[in-house]
Amino acid sequence: MKYAFIIGSSAFVVPRGVISYTDAAGSGEIVRIKTIYNDNPVSFFSVDVDIEDLHGNKVKLAGNKATENPGLSILTTRSKVQVLNPDGTIIINIQQMDKNSAMALEHNIVAELEVNAPVVAIRLFGNFKAGDLRITAEAEKLLINDNGYATAALAGDNELQFTDKGVVL
Repeated sequence: MKYAFIIGSSAFVVPRGVISYTDAAGSGEIVRIKTIYNDNPVSFFSVDVDIEDLHGNKVKLAGNKATENPGLSILTTRSKVQVLNPDGTIIINIQQMDKNSAMALEHNIVAELEVNAPVVAIRLFGNFKAGDLRITAEAEKLLINDNGYATAALAGDNELQFTDKGVVL
């Protein structure tokens, strides 16, 4: 089963629904897709998250529920999980895209999706930290510390990993 992560204007197709990180101090998971939304009326999109906000406050979710820092706002729908700071700014937004939205992305991304046929496309936005890495995912770019990615469409045989050198697949 393949997963496509759409981050900024880039797509990363990988065999597992996990984004991890490795830095000088160690490694860990940032996001793990637990369940995806489908045509079943009781299905829903569910994730585990283990990051920090930009002030170093722990943000940890298990199945969309806060296990640390319960003062955070967590907004969920059947296809989206959003974690907000107390001031309403987005820490992380993870959304399962519907097929029509995924196929309306840039041509190079659609081509990669057609070739690799992932089970789901996940869009991720946010501004957070994972270990020593600062991750900024906006509409047009992905920044990992000072390394930027835009309009990339990459597929790999390993999980999606953020490092101080950039993205590794």
